[in-house]
Amino acid sequence: MKEKLSRPASLLLCCLGYLTAFTSCLLAESFLEDLHPIIITIILDIFATLIIFLFSVGFNNSSFYDPYWSIAPSVILFFWICAGSGSERNLYRTGLIMILVIIWSVRLTWNWIRRWDGMKHEDWRYMNFRKQYGKYYWFISFLGIHLFPTLVVLVACLPAYPSLTSMPEPLNMIDIIAALVTFTAIVIETIADRQLRKFLLKKEQQPFLKKGLWKYSRHPNYFGEVLFWLGLFLFSLNSDTVTWWTLPGPVLMVLLFVFISIPMIDRRMLERKQGYDEYYRATSAIVPWVKNKLI
Repeated sequence: MKEKLSRPASLLLCCLGYLTAFTSCLLAESFLEDLHPIIITIILDIFATLIIFLFSVGFNNSSFYDPYWSIAPSVILFFWICAGSGSERNLYRTGLIMILVIIWSVRLTWNWIRRWDGMKHEDWRYMNFRKQYGKYYWFISFLGIHLFPTLVVLVACLPAYPSLTSMPEPLNMIDIIAALVTFTAIVIETIADRQLRKFLLKKEQQPFLKKGLWKYSRHPNYFGEVLFWLGLFLFSLNSDTVTWWTLPGPVLMVLLFVFISIPMIDRRMLERKQGYDEYYRATSAIVPWVKNKLI
């Protein structure tokens, strides 16, 4: 069935899936309102992930989950703002964080929309999992493709909670630094994605992109992504004491990209692209640098 669906129909179906998940969470939230907002978020986030997973299974395409990464943070942070409406906080800080996250979310989601070819397309990593795990694929898909990223993003959002709900102090230098880091991350991601899109559309003779930011990093888009979550964490440093549960977020993001995402892509590129081995040895994995493999 998925091969017969056009790209517009596929996008409409994807929107239906996310609207179903969002509506279901709104209805379920009324049964959880006595719990702490973070506990409610954990329950509803997993519930929404399960609904998206059912759509993935129903239409035999795990890429249904792909935009969840960029959509969920804005929804989570907005819920925390609403849940903490009676607490003391600085509305300028709250607004600044929310604006940055929305810009990041809209840009990343739009980038995914432009690149997704519809139901006929599924991420190559998922296709490899299908071949590798066979009849156990959907079990692996739920744990590794759906649930694991959901939990990573949720943990990465946690540093924003105290900033949004319990920091009445005026904006200060920490906020300025955090905002600059976060905004810089968005700019880096935007430039890297535009350069990659331009390269793919031109279909140049070169087997892979190694110009612009990609001259100094094999994965500058991932560098921007890690930097974004680090910037979000920096806002939490306004607190008198940094709570332990704000620390794992940026650490998990670094580990995810450095030890899972980047090695998977590099292995694929080394197998498929002539000359990538030389580029691999000469270019930093993630942090843009000059002819120095940092990671």
